[in-house]
Amino acid sequence: MPSRRQTMESPGSRRPSIDPSLLVRIDKITPLSGEDFNVVFIGAGNIMFGSDEGPWNHSFRFEHKLGPRLKVVALIDPAVDRAKSVLQKKCESFVKSAYENTKIYKTIDEFAKTMDRSQKPKAIVVGCPPAFRGSDVPGKDLELKILDYFPGVALFIEKPVATGPVDRAFQVSKAIDKSGVVCSVGYMLRYLRAVQMMKQIIDENNLTVMATVARYACAYEAIAKDDWWDKARSCGPIVEQGTHFADLSRYFGGEVDISTVHAHSLEWDEEAGKLSKIPIDESKIKEENRIPRVTSANWKYDSGAVGSFTHIAALQGTNYSCELEVYADGYLLKLVNPYVQPTLYVRRPGDDHEEVHRFADDDPFFSEVSNLIDVIEDIEEQTESLILSSYEGLLIAMFRSVILNEKYLDACKTYEFTWAIREASERTRAALKSKGPAKAGQT
Repeated sequence: MPSRRQTMESPGSRRPSIDPSLLVRIDKITPLSGEDFNVVFIGAGNIMFGSDEGPWNHSFRFEHKLGPRLKVVALIDPAVDRAKSVLQKKCESFVKSAYENTKIYKTIDEFAKTMDRSQKPKAIVVGCPPAFRGSDVPGKDLELKILDYFPGVALFIEKPVATGPVDRAFQVSKAIDKSGVVCSVGYMLRYLRAVQMMKQIIDENNLTVMATVARYACAYEAIAKDDWWDKARSCGPIVEQGTHFADLSRYFGGEVDISTVHAHSLEWDEEAGKLSKIPIDESKIKEENRIPRVTSANWKYDSGAVGSFTHIAALQGTNYSCELEVYADGYLLKLVNPYVQPTLYVRRPGDDHEEVHRFADDDPFFSEVSNLIDVIEDIEEQTESLILSSYEGLLIAMFRSVILNEKYLDACKTYEFTWAIREASERTRAALKSKGPAKAGQT
């Protein structure tokens, strides 16, 4: 039986995919039986406990995967009142048994110093803002503290992996990789059944991707968070929001040649960039920190293929408009509306018509949690569970009982890529401004 650290040397092989039929529907799952499964939640906000703004809610997925086995031994958040509020709601519901003994801590240090043996976690879910993690700088080094306090404990880390310098994030990635812990990062779109069908078509037909074309148009009217509109806090829409489609582009195209990334932006002070329904007071944000309305980027992949991505803050209402096209010789694979109702259009050689595949009741958030727990519990078993997004380097896969070393499937590289797009657009913007107001589009 291969060990956890065994790797398969496959530098020129196809990137692994899951048979789409193996991705689980949340309403079809039977909770695992067995001993208690201790979990620590870091962050008591929307990503962990849900909100009206989107489908994220990690606690809900852990509850449905583990059933009565789930024991949340600690909830860590400096906002104690918020933590108390979410715990009270949980204890008033049918999942009371998972939370009735949960203790609240302000910091990971406080929990580590007081933890008894009964509280030792099997998994730690990191859902706090990225400003407090993804670095080796004190105060932003949460992952390094976890590795020190809880060696061997599995991690789930939300995206983006950081907000600070990319080189600092890579220091964290090296530490995680060296530790050998199971680590999954929350790029949930990789777990969509439609996305896995796309990978399967590419694999089965031995295709080489020629181009990826991504578009992400958000409904800005519904985004009422001040920090989202402030690049100094959220790092801008490419790093914070568009990261999902930057990641999917890499998932299909392979590694990006960062030196080839070029980008343009439409800024807040240009005539075409004036928005009529901004839900926050943008005047309170420094002009240099206001987000672009449009960012359009293009690049080359290491394979020679080309990619492009356009992020647009233009729509009102609540629904986004998002698409990803993947081209290969004779093939077009087009993913539409992945957040609400994923639909895949497939055009094959010899047929000008597109097949249409719709995927009802798909929950990629649940699939990523389910696969993580399966890997934690069945690490030496012959299962088909797969962690599709690691922090860096090691792609942990229970795929034919072998762990694959796929260097291009990692969240830290996606973080580097999104920063390359942002910085390329800012360089272009600065060059235009240096030519004068007429060229920069300013009044």
